[in-house]
Amino acid sequence: MRLRGLVALAAAAAFILVPAGASSIAATELLGTVGPSFSIRLTHPDGSLVSRVDPGTYDVVVRDLSLEHNFHLSGPGVDRFTQVEETGTVTWTVTLVEGRYTFVCDPHATTMRGAFVAGNPPEPAPDPTPTPVPAAKKLLLTVGPTATITLRNAAGKVLRGLKAGNYTIVVRDRSKLHNAHLLGKGVNRKSGLAATGTLTWKVKLSAGLLRFFSDRSPKTVKGSIKVT
Repeated sequence: MRLRGLVALAAAAAFILVPAGASSIAATELLGTVGPSFSIRLTHPDGSLVSRVDPGTYDVVVRDLSLEHNFHLSGPGVDRFTQVEETGTVTWTVTLVEGRYTFVCDPHATTMRGAFVAGNPPEPAPDPTPTPVPAAKKLLLTVGPTATITLRNAAGKVLRGLKAGNYTIVVRDRSKLHNAHLLGKGVNRKSGLAATGTLTWKVKLSAGLLRFFSDRSPKTVKGSIKVT
């Protein structure tokens, strides 16, 4: 009887000394702050900035100190935010998996932002190098002052052919009787019949026959060139 009583007493003491849930591990705490100025931070309890954490469960304590900003945490499996026109302190319990996370102020996301990683995610692929756009070549299209129309290169030489691509065409309309009309695949540009002056057209020439002529005398004031 005495032995059974001691065992029962020890069990009761163990029940009193070990509260329910004591075996579970408390979530690690991260501290987020936004405002009152144009600043946003995420730190560890010791004040060091968060740049990398282990995957796991965290309590993110956010202090929103401005009516103009908010704190928005997002990443794999997480999308939590405070309201812009409210202040106060909130605690979010989140599970961070291996990946990349950002925190921003939504109204000022281009300047008020930060990022960290959980675990060791692969480095993001670099942005592809943009293919340079070839500079547009310059052409001169001249009509008048007599009943003539010519298409030349920038050096003033008459063209025998053109390569498909982007072109800047300077149009010199020197006749109130004729105009310059450029017509080809995907191109249909013209100057006014009664107007004179200089125009600049930016066009993309595709393979095919490119015609240039006066609308008043299309059978006599004309020319053409092949685009390959």
